[in-house]
Amino acid sequence: MSDTRRRVKVYTLNEDRQWDDRGTGHVSSTFVERLKGISLLVRAESDGSLLLESKISPNTAYQKQQDTLIVWSEADNYDLALSFQEKAGCDEIWEKICQVQGKDPALDITQDPIDESEEERFEEIPETSHLVELPPCELSRLEEIADLVTSVLSSPIRREKLALALMSEGYIKKLLGLFRVCEDLDNREGLHHLYEIVRGVLFLNKAALFEVMFSDDCIMDVVGCLEYDPALVQPKRHREFLTKTAKFKEVIPITDSELRQKIHQTYRVQYIQDIILPTPSVFEENFLSTLTSFIFFNKVEIVSMLQEDEKFLTEVFAQLTDEATEDSKRRELVNFVKEFCAFSQTLQPQNRDAFFKTLANLGILPALEIVMGMDDLQVRAAATDIFSYLVEFSPSMVREFVMQEPQQTDDDVLLINVVIKQMICDSDPELGGAVQLMGLLRTLIDPENMLASTNKTEKTEFLSFFYKYCMHVLTAPLLANTAHDKNSKDLQEGSTKINPVCPDNFQTAQLLALILELLTFCVEHHTYHIKTYIMNKDLLRRVLVLMNSKHTFLALCALRFMRRIIGLKDEYYNRYIIKGNLFEPVINALLDNGTRYNLLNSAIIELFEFIKVEDIKSLIAHIVDNFYKALESIEYVQTFKGLKGRYEQEKDRQSQRLNRYRRDARSLDEDEELWFNDDDDDDDGEAVEKSRMEDDFSDSYGKYMEAKKGAANGANGANNNGKAAVIPPASPVVTPNNSSSSSVKTVALPATPVVKTALVGLVDYPDDEDEEEEDEEEEQSPRKRPRLSS
Repeated sequence: MSDTRRRVKVYTLNEDRQWDDRGTGHVSSTFVERLKGISLLVRAESDGSLLLESKISPNTAYQKQQDTLIVWSEADNYDLALSFQEKAGCDEIWEKICQVQGKDPALDITQDPIDESEEERFEEIPETSHLVELPPCELSRLEEIADLVTSVLSSPIRREKLALALMSEGYIKKLLGLFRVCEDLDNREGLHHLYEIVRGVLFLNKAALFEVMFSDDCIMDVVGCLEYDPALVQPKRHREFLTKTAKFKEVIPITDSELRQKIHQTYRVQYIQDIILPTPSVFEENFLSTLTSFIFFNKVEIVSMLQEDEKFLTEVFAQLTDEATEDSKRRELVNFVKEFCAFSQTLQPQNRDAFFKTLANLGILPALEIVMGMDDLQVRAAATDIFSYLVEFSPSMVREFVMQEPQQTDDDVLLINVVIKQMICDSDPELGGAVQLMGLLRTLIDPENMLASTNKTEKTEFLSFFYKYCMHVLTAPLLANTAHDKNSKDLQEGSTKINPVCPDNFQTAQLLALILELLTFCVEHHTYHIKTYIMNKDLLRRVLVLMNSKHTFLALCALRFMRRIIGLKDEYYNRYIIKGNLFEPVINALLDNGTRYNLLNSAIIELFEFIKVEDIKSLIAHIVDNFYKALESIEYVQTFKGLKGRYEQEKDRQSQRLNRYRRDARSLDEDEELWFNDDDDDDDGEAVEKSRMEDDFSDSYGKYMEAKKGAANGANGANNNGKAAVIPPASPVVTPNNSSSSSVKTVALPATPVVKTALVGLVDYPDDEDEEEEDEEEEQSPRKRPRLSS
């Protein structure tokens, strides 16, 4: 048997009864030694890897659908499909399958022979070894036919046999002929039996039957049969809806009759599945899997046929962006593009990629820029859905377009600003559209999905662009609603257009909460750009104004924004918070909340708990110094006492550190100690002018150095290791600025008070002692001890 390679796509049916694409490759049929039989092999066209290896079993039922599909089941709940690029390839593989099974290639389904074990499992009666014998298609036998169709649904083998019988005798068209007779005679009993028959035939789940039932000359009669549900007093009017109410709108005339027929068929079959047929029970959920597949592959074919018709799509976008196009026509065009994008979700990833690139080349994004700014709510909603498809598919494509837009003087025309303004101006009280748009904006500004391109500049360039041209539009409602003075310079250009409303308005509060959520996301992911913006606009102060809102959810959003900033443990942010005294509105909110144990109370306490646990020293010192008196009465949590404890520990640690630098741990030479003691005795308690003290110090220092030099010559510096730095004669005075803190330590006298500076010279100046004694008492006050680490 020769190997003929054909291009195919491999699909598998997942648990949700949706087809998953497994890749594109070339199919061949060959003998596989390991499987001991002729098998279907599909090798990926990209790397030659094996996508499928399936033995053609004589007991497997294969189905050929729509001339280019072969579908079969290999195990329980594991369905496979091969979608051929060419009909000739499908026919050739189908012939090989039929040859292995000894079947006639003219049939669209291979018969599943009876297996004895299956007979036992399903407890079939002996007559099942033959084809199901259908009663004559007559009015008087409708009840018998209905009972037969209903009885076989529980047995897979009998379903197969009934399907073969229905196809072989042209039975479906005969039944539909009887339907027209019953309807003319108003034979309700017969119509009720036909409902059961047609519903049961659909549940046989056979594509070959669907091809007949959903053909142009049969489908409306099938819908008619399904109108006469015995459970209903009056029949439904589905045909009236499909023929009169549902209008097929050709926004641009479709010249391809096959494409038009496929669109009609898909709509009607989708209607049957979604509207007419009852929701299948847990026992019936797999009965309509082939119907789902039928619709799926129809949609794939429709999208492919439209995509290949370049003139059609070019005309669509030309009219969409033409100013002369009437609003009603433009609404239809936008809805068409939306439906087109929805159908594209059925494409495999590679084809979907080509689909959206085609739309991009045709100018979908400039068109969206126009229609999203229109007043028509329906048009804007449809345009938002299209935009969401594009952003979800490729955020980078949208970012690239935005940055290539000409930088006009009016930033309002930029696509992202159009999106932001639509979010801000959403008229829905629940802000459903605004929530959707906020999610899309977050996707666009998320660095995680920014491609690491060759030059790796997408993140830098786009964020710089966004903060320069778009951020002021996003924050305008926030700044407008938190300004103390409506005429102040804080109102950014464009913000007066937003119609500032009191933040206590519920819809405005919801909008501000959305904006804050986006800004909080920026704090977490944009570090440099958002930090600069917050500092320049004093944004945190404006946000904390919302802590006074009567809407607790808005106050929590403001608090969450501050919590994210503090969570970064960035000293630039900490200094900004301390300098602006920005804990005050948070602490006021805590105190105003009183004894209520609610989410706001817990969130504020968690903020301070985080500062305590992470030991953010600068913030702890600021909080204790400025707010501890107001907070010390809160004892139901130990957070604030813990902050005070941290503060005291840091104060003690700083004192010990200063003492280490003041005291000299070395053993002093007797000469040095005597010299220092003599010097202290002479000067203790005397008020001497600074010039005289410097002279005395210089003289005594000279004598000391001569004695020291003599001792050093005799002992060769043995006693100097680790005790005192050797000072060249040319530098008689050492100041704190030119001494090395790593190698020079202070010689501390027993009676000398603490020196408060961390930069210490070689020796204490005698005239410092009086000042140190005066400062000793001041050091005992805790209010003099903040920020010892600064």
